[in-house]
Amino acid sequence: MAMVPVPHEPPPPGPGSPSRRRLFQAAGATAAAAFTPHLANSQVVPVRPPSPPTTPWAQPLPVQQPITPVSGLSPLASLIAGARECGRADHQAFARFPPQELYKVEAKVGSHSFHPELPTQEVWGYDGQVPGPLFHARYGKPILVRFENKLPNALQGFGSPDISVHLHNMHTPSESDGFALDWFSPAACGPTLARPGEYKDHHYPMVYAGLDAYGGIGDPREALGTCWYHDHRVDFTAPNVYRGMAGFFLVFDHIDTGNENDTSPVALRLPSGEFDVPLMIADKHFDSGGYLMFDQFNTDGFVGDKPLVNGKIQPFFHVAPRKYRFRILDAGTSRTIDLQLMYQNRPQGFQHIANDGNLFEAPLSRTNVHLGIAERADLVVDFSKFPVGSELFLVNRVLQLDGTKPEKDFLTTPIQLLKFIVDRPMQGFDPSRVPLKLREQPPINLNEVVATRELSFTRTRGSWAINDKLFDGKPILSPKKGTAEIWNLRNLSGGWAHPLHIHFEEGRILTRNGAPPPAWEKGRKDVYFIGPNENVSVFLRFRDFTGKYIIHCHNTIHEDHAMMGRYDIVS
Repeated sequence: MAMVPVPHEPPPPGPGSPSRRRLFQAAGATAAAAFTPHLANSQVVPVRPPSPPTTPWAQPLPVQQPITPVSGLSPLASLIAGARECGRADHQAFARFPPQELYKVEAKVGSHSFHPELPTQEVWGYDGQVPGPLFHARYGKPILVRFENKLPNALQGFGSPDISVHLHNMHTPSESDGFALDWFSPAACGPTLARPGEYKDHHYPMVYAGLDAYGGIGDPREALGTCWYHDHRVDFTAPNVYRGMAGFFLVFDHIDTGNENDTSPVALRLPSGEFDVPLMIADKHFDSGGYLMFDQFNTDGFVGDKPLVNGKIQPFFHVAPRKYRFRILDAGTSRTIDLQLMYQNRPQGFQHIANDGNLFEAPLSRTNVHLGIAERADLVVDFSKFPVGSELFLVNRVLQLDGTKPEKDFLTTPIQLLKFIVDRPMQGFDPSRVPLKLREQPPINLNEVVATRELSFTRTRGSWAINDKLFDGKPILSPKKGTAEIWNLRNLSGGWAHPLHIHFEEGRILTRNGAPPPAWEKGRKDVYFIGPNENVSVFLRFRDFTGKYIIHCHNTIHEDHAMMGRYDIVS
């Protein structure tokens, strides 16, 4: 996982606060000083010293329990922003889908141990923990989450104490989506909010897309399952998420019930409870003292040399000889991963059941899965195939030297991320299954298409742009509610890769480089990995709610350096 990052000139000012940009630059200077320059091709190329060595398999994998709702909130939540709340727009769906469960989450400083051989250190996290609290939500049960900003107003190190929380990628009204300029703290706010505030209430109606067409809570073919939430503050998404501001949000319904013993004839009975395990994969870099460091000046991207799963460096996990569901997320800053499950140095098969949180029509039997940043994959692994005492390894086989893109060659020795030890005693038999049919996919009706858009992703003046335009907070597209469009996503930036994320609506890939997409990309998606000179054509609908949303590169360094565009859904 060695890297030789090449710096580029900083981008021109964007819409973020000038005072916070100066803090950003001053804080980054400390990190930049940790690099040792040398000459290569007449350029000064910084070489980052490696992180201190750590012993693998020194700690168990953290497995979270879901957060518990609170009995009430004070002040009360309401359609209109409260007096101490930041000046958000009114909740569009509050009256139609009043919240049935309430949650409170604080963005604050916490202490975290990445590894026993590194010092316990300060992180920024939701409720001060890494990963943030795990949510279990259910379609048809609306919720409201109060995100309270308790980060210190004075910047300490990299990042910004202003926050905007994005739930990626629920069918959520704009005012609760976590728009990049909806950032707030008690002392300041972004230009799309009316005033600062201590907190922001996010109302999640927990509906499927297609409310207007289907009524009720929408079209169940549009369900999501594995989602996540993270900070989305303009200019500072990369450092804020890197410091720890991310967590899982899992959603269930009458089909994917979260109960492997469910007797309903439509229930899938996938592995559930303690056998349904989210895995947040990321990479970090540590200075010589073992403290987290980050390079904010290299606009190519940032990759670390220490692999983490659920906030721990190379943990181990004791499993029983039965089926497990693993919900895998690439939560890195710039690193693409290609995962395999290895036993005695040979790749093992598993069932790939969902991509980007969306269940496939039928499971796919595979031996690897490729994920760009923010892409997800749900995998079912049957450990009953292995002798008791077996050790298996989840590995990343992608060679990536810097933040630009993965290399074409695989690693000769893959990086081991997580060790499974098959030695937990079975409590009865395994009632879970992977049925031959998972979730029906909604049809693609090209007769609905009213416009075809060309969106080019380019490098401009050392920064990143969409259609040669840097993000300025103004809409670049205004699709009409109730219509469908085709967006042609073209990577014209040269030798870089871009995992492109479109907020709010799931899309369907029509073609990749003029050909039909592979089987694992035929379902609904919200992140579209586009390599150098690639072109992906996506069918999108715009339904049920109006307001401002964004499209951006989820290499969060590219996003922070202006590869982001606002689109408004209009009536």
